[in-house]
Amino acid sequence: MIARIFPRRTNATPNDEYAFVGDPPLPIFVPEDITEVHVSVAFTWDLPEAERLAYAWERIAPVKIGGPATGMRGEDFVPGRYLRPGYVITSRGCDRKCWFCSVHEREGNVRELPVTQGWIVLDDNLLACSYEHQARVFNMLRNLKTYRSPEFTGGIEAKRLIPWHIEIFQILRPKQIFFAYDTPDDLPPLVEAMRLFRAENYGTRNNLRCYVLVGYPGDTFDKAETRLNMVMRLGMGPMAMLYRDESGKTTPEWRRFQCSWARPAAIYARERK
Repeated sequence: MIARIFPRRTNATPNDEYAFVGDPPLPIFVPEDITEVHVSVAFTWDLPEAERLAYAWERIAPVKIGGPATGMRGEDFVPGRYLRPGYVITSRGCDRKCWFCSVHEREGNVRELPVTQGWIVLDDNLLACSYEHQARVFNMLRNLKTYRSPEFTGGIEAKRLIPWHIEIFQILRPKQIFFAYDTPDDLPPLVEAMRLFRAENYGTRNNLRCYVLVGYPGDTFDKAETRLNMVMRLGMGPMAMLYRDESGKTTPEWRRFQCSWARPAAIYARERK
């Protein structure tokens, strides 16, 4: 069996008996049938800790380090292996080459994977996939053995949105659909996307959400707040995403700003005032 090791715990971290966060526990708590150890690292700033954990786990079984932070190209998605059950990836890669994103460099253009079960869709760019693949994903979500309200948290590209997608969302009734406002050219497609939603009288700030990149070189608090307020005026719920370079370093001021624009309750309370 493969033990999976993670430098930090997130909402997506698996919680089965072969998944561990940090150092090896006492031997009595480690399953005896572990034959291989995989250290999975998602963020580049966790690489030093991943190296340390690899050394710490060598006494249990042979160790490999992998994950997005290493630049490793992802392969077919295995449900529950490196992400908690419920999370699903049906495609990898993106044809956009955003300056702040490593997906295209690591994964290349979009390639479609076998569709497995899950309701939290993490694809890099689902709408860049073929119509046939998208239909398979939507059918999977509609026919889950135990129905759960879908979440499109990987991000839906607004400029690829068409009325057919609105019809699907009306059937699936997702808990969250995330878009992105990372660069100035993202705004016109967001405006058009909201026009399509309004035409069908579907969606609120609670389920139509938008990542807004903040804190990148040259950004200011005033500029970032203007973009976040623009998202609210469009009728979407903003979610500030703090830019980090490979070192992961940020300032306390930007961290506080990001936190103040990450919780919907706090955002809407500010708006009411």
